[in-house]
Amino acid sequence: MEFDLAPELWSPESPRLYGVTLRFGADAVADRVGFREIAVAGERILLNGRNITLRGVSVHEDDLTLGKTSDEADIRRRYADAKALGCNVLRLAHYPHDPRAAAIADEVGLMLWSEIPVYWAIDFANPDTYEDAANQLAELIARDRNRASTILWGVGNENADTDARLSFMARLAALARQLDPTRLVTAACLIDRERFAIADRLADHLDVIGLNEYFGWYEPSFDGLRRLLANSAPGKPVIISEFGADAVAGLRGGPRQLFTEDCQEAVYREQLAILATASYVRGMTPWILYDFRTERRQTAFQRGWNRKGLIAGDKTTRKRAFAVLAEHYRAMADAEAPASPHTDSAKSQ
Repeated sequence: MEFDLAPELWSPESPRLYGVTLRFGADAVADRVGFREIAVAGERILLNGRNITLRGVSVHEDDLTLGKTSDEADIRRRYADAKALGCNVLRLAHYPHDPRAAAIADEVGLMLWSEIPVYWAIDFANPDTYEDAANQLAELIARDRNRASTILWGVGNENADTDARLSFMARLAALARQLDPTRLVTAACLIDRERFAIADRLADHLDVIGLNEYFGWYEPSFDGLRRLLANSAPGKPVIISEFGADAVAGLRGGPRQLFTEDCQEAVYREQLAILATASYVRGMTPWILYDFRTERRQTAFQRGWNRKGLIAGDKTTRKRAFAVLAEHYRAMADAEAPASPHTDSAKSQ
């Protein structure tokens, strides 16, 4: 069924939604939908034909009360904090989030990267594993394909570049395009250590390349980040899908003292300055908005928590790096904002 419409287009600045009701006999279902176009052109990402930079952060479903899940109040608090940070996009890591997440993002004006849990070293040669991943991807796309906020389908996270993995994930990327040709396909890739470049073979099958890197934290020197960016010519947009550093909220010290807010702040300042030098870096979703619980992190400073959050696990206490990223995002937003008629008039005088 086709309609001849000229709707106001959805965007984070103007998240216009239209009510839709479908009736069949005595049954009816109602929803609100938005209309927008997302595309790539060379190294640029275009929303409704306008060049944009993705100002984001990654998020998990984790809460002291709710556990590894969300309710509407938790989703809205998460989005309010993301808006306060200056975000226009969120990466919903590393699995499909609550169905309400995309509907509320439509309403408040946040774009989304949604992904399936093709994570690290799964059995890429096993046909049953692929069938499982393909089913999850198909279900996610069917569920959220009418959500204007969803702009990126993620098909994997931090998978080593092997032949089996390339075949597996290239098929997933093709499936995503077959099921939904209106959105962009991405994955969070790793650095090619031999060439020390953004050169994952999967990139040929992606619209936007995600890159996870932790220079300043797991790799203390930032020289590698400068070298990486100089060595790379991806020819398409890159989103830095993860970077960051652990910090215990309230713990102070020098900029090189690990697990202090000062160290996390210093990592963010240096990362942001270096990433700004690469024209193909068209956005970022640093790791992560809130501290979250994980049994993998058992050092004296972590005690069962990943402390890379910009906000502590209480979802209230903001660390110093929050203000650093918020200031950076404000400057990015100001640089992209279309000139007002008043500004144009003043320039012409």
